[in-house]
Amino acid sequence: MAELDWDRLSEIAHKVAREISLKWPIVEADDVRQEIMVHIVEQVEHVAKKAGDDEFIRRLAWRVAKAYASKEQNYRDLLDDQYYYTPDEVRNTLRSFIYTDEEVSTMLGKKDDLSKCRITDNITSARFDASAGLKKLTDQYREVIARLYIYGLPARNDGELRTGYRAVDALAIAMNSHIRTGR
Repeated sequence: MAELDWDRLSEIAHKVAREISLKWPIVEADDVRQEIMVHIVEQVEHVAKKAGDDEFIRRLAWRVAKAYASKEQNYRDLLDDQYYYTPDEVRNTLRSFIYTDEEVSTMLGKKDDLSKCRITDNITSARFDASAGLKKLTDQYREVIARLYIYGLPARNDGELRTGYRAVDALAIAMNSHIRTGR
């Protein structure tokens, strides 16, 4: 295992942290740098193999920094007193996609046999936010969401099931972003 130049790694982490903190005002540069360095320490065996490659270290630092900033942003969004879609609510909304808007409007106030819940007028805005959020997802995520949650087909294997969970999480983030920015 190669000897690591911790000063050089810290310098790269510091530059990336500064750039991320300018793009994501929710995080402080020092906190981001610390996250990057903690990740490097935790993954020292893997990092040491490519420690001489500054571009690899920079890409690694960017990935860790963006993940940290995104996690902090999601946490703040959850606690900011604005409505926040959970993955379960997203799944229930997706199940409603088998109905037309007209069918949903006639069901308001009634209990739905499919989702086992009472249909409220919130379903209309949730369907709108989900439609907007689906446009932001990859084709693979849209396809697995359609198969598993809209059409209700069983997952082909564990991999597709896990992809479905990640797709719903991504859709929840997109829906929450849509209601905050209106984009």
